[in-house]
Amino acid sequence: MYSWGSLSFVFGPIIAFLGLGLMIFILRWAHSNKKVSLIERPSKPSDPNDYGVLVPIAFPDNYAAGEILKRKLQDSNIKATLTFTIDGPRILVWPEDENIARQILAKN
Repeated sequence: MYSWGSLSFVFGPIIAFLGLGLMIFILRWAHSNKKVSLIERPSKPSDPNDYGVLVPIAFPDNYAAGEILKRKLQDSNIKATLTFTIDGPRILVWPEDENIARQILAKN
């Protein structure tokens, strides 16, 4: 069996400090309060014009009504999003789906 001899006095503490440093790094990361998290944070309302090319087609009174409208569009294979703006909740769709989405929502 190979013996390190006098080098074990150098490498032993180095390996111990590296292991301790790794544990400190992992524990600090696990207990930090940074914005990186696996849990989704509540969304903040933003300006209605901050959604690029998405077109608002419905202005529900509350979240529950907006979720019902969004599900109705998704059941018809229309990609829709429910978002919260400063002016209240909005249902947004892509411009090419706008006319079809308005027809679907107008039926009921």
